Amino acid sequence: MKTCRIILSGCSGRLGSAIARLIEARTDCNVVCGIDRCGKADFPIYDSFDKITEDADVIIDTSHHSLTSVLLAFAESKNTPAVICTTGHTEEEDAMIKTVSERVPILKSRNMSLGINLLMDLVRRSAAVLGDDFDIEVVEAHHSKKLDAPSGTALMLADAAKEAREDLEYVYDRHSVRQERGHNEIGIHSVRGGTIVGEHSVIFAGCDEVITLSHSAGSRDLFAAGAIKAALYLAKAEHGFYTMNDVVNSII
Repeated sequence: MKTCRIILSGCSGRLGSAIARLIEARTDCNVVCGIDRCGKADFPIYDSFDKITEDADVIIDTSHHSLTSVLLAFAESKNTPAVICTTGHTEEEDAMIKTVSERVPILKSRNMSLGINLLMDLVRRSAAVLGDDFDIEVVEAHHSKKLDAPSGTALMLADAAKEAREDLEYVYDRHSVRQERGHNEIGIHSVRGGTIVGEHSVIFAGCDEVITLSHSAGSRDLFAAGAIKAALYLAKAEHGFYTMNDVVNSII
């Protein structure tokens, strides 16, 4: 079986380091080189893409969205698929990703966990089946150092529900309004504290029954494992834009 050759961008960061560690224990893939400003590893590390001489089957990018144009230019010039794990992309960067994906396979996700992406599918189906007889609330919890709220994953889950119920309107704060909950609201709530890696719950509250779908992350390794699965999937894909939902569906 051919070993999948991976370029790891952002290899010295927390997610990049976790990916490198998990790949080291595998036989179906290996890191041929990394991209970062500094760091030590068993593979070469360069501070720019133009210094890379190694051939690769796929790129995993865990760096920063500001490097999107450089990443895409390299991916297109080498015809190398790219898994984009970074978040915070501007509308211009997202448009660039979609344009390049017409010529090179690109997979982008705000959360690389297979479990979270399966949860999104369950939320989508539940919202469709339960309909507007059920109110929907999303609750997420993360460590005290997290800067953004709500989390990108919480918004992904809300978006999944909205795919089935287009009338839903996102509500982030109710403390200043004294009124009944709107029928088409989807409340999104954030908790910050301690070292919580990531917890997400989607509550479907109906008449005399409540259904709760939830996911709890124990470590960042699950995101690293998902990124590797995405890379192995994308390395064999045709040009186009992909998400982790495509990876989930390829497994089912």
